[in-house]
Amino acid sequence: MKNTMKLLLVGAAVLSAAVFSAHAEDKPKAEVMTSWTSGGEAAALDVIKQEFEKRGGVWKDSSIAGFGAADAAFQNRLVAGDPPAAKQTVLGLANADFVNQGLLTPIDGIAKAGKWADALPKSIADLISYKGQVYLAPTGAHGESWVFYSKETFAKAGVSEEPKSWDEFFTALDKLKAAGVLPVAWGGQSWQESKVFNMILLTQVGIDGFLKIYVDKDKGEASTEGVKKTLDILGKLRGYVDEGAAGRNWNDATAMVITGKAGVQFMGDWAKGEFVAAGKVLGKDYGCMLAPQSPGMVYVADSFSFPKIADAASQKGQTLLAEVAMDPVVQIEFSLKKGSVPMRTDVDKSKLDICAQKGLELMAAGKIVPDQALILSPQQAGALNDFVDEFWSSPSEDSASGAKKFFAIFE
Repeated sequence: MKNTMKLLLVGAAVLSAAVFSAHAEDKPKAEVMTSWTSGGEAAALDVIKQEFEKRGGVWKDSSIAGFGAADAAFQNRLVAGDPPAAKQTVLGLANADFVNQGLLTPIDGIAKAGKWADALPKSIADLISYKGQVYLAPTGAHGESWVFYSKETFAKAGVSEEPKSWDEFFTALDKLKAAGVLPVAWGGQSWQESKVFNMILLTQVGIDGFLKIYVDKDKGEASTEGVKKTLDILGKLRGYVDEGAAGRNWNDATAMVITGKAGVQFMGDWAKGEFVAAGKVLGKDYGCMLAPQSPGMVYVADSFSFPKIADAASQKGQTLLAEVAMDPVVQIEFSLKKGSVPMRTDVDKSKLDICAQKGLELMAAGKIVPDQALILSPQQAGALNDFVDEFWSSPSEDSASGAKKFFAIFE
């Protein structure tokens, strides 16, 4: 009798384990690869993760610090035939290469069921679609024309107002230096430097001029003079950074402003996520302003792409992740943590801070221009990064020769 009972119990346990295993295998699962590893980015990603798990999904995080490093790791996984279920990516031409190679899964059915076309700005809806099908689930947009500053250091240096012009801005930097404060927290990586180049360029050539240069590849006198003036301003900034700037991560530069070690930082609005994570209050501890004389802002937008994958549970996970990423509540909560602007136009914007509200106003008014990643080939975007980095590292180079090298990128 005892042996019979033991057999029954063992059998029940085996059956229970099998049922549990089968149930676990049925659950949607997703290995998600991102470069979101800083405090604010990780908190934002956790908003998506928690909702994904709340809806029954099994989440595996494969985040890698540094956008370039994450991209390289992703491509290695693709080549090896072992892609993650989802990859954080910037909207732009780089995704078209993966689509053309048949490496990404379309999510058109999910987009249609969720009526994404009605909820997204047309420009974004166009950018997530290739060959008439939707391939990307957008998470948020970022303005890249922002200057963040420490209210404490501005007060210490006697800077009472946000500078309205570049002349006023450099005067403020001189005051910070005189007060013993490092004027600019500089992120010495090529992608960061090219974003500063672009935000300055927009102030010098305007929205139409910016698009003329990057879209039409115009080399006329106005475009050339605009690039020269941009390089003059960029070069002048060299005198306001520290010797340890080379190779510095953007979030480490943000920390210098947060702690009052530096006065300002040029960075996309994702830097707000670091201030929020540090418990700092906008308007009290820090401020954000558009680059001096800017008629609008450069923007970039993030999304998830979904590699073709054979595993059925991962395919379910891809569907669930796309739905979660575009959920109206998730879009707001994600943006609050990351410092971004929601992609959906039908969300409750009342929770957003004054900088995010300003970004939304500029987007709604069409006073925006795309980051080079959205409109240049990956090779041209990489060449731009290299060009700006080389110019920054060559104080003896004049803006005229620099302008020639800039336009050679498009030849």
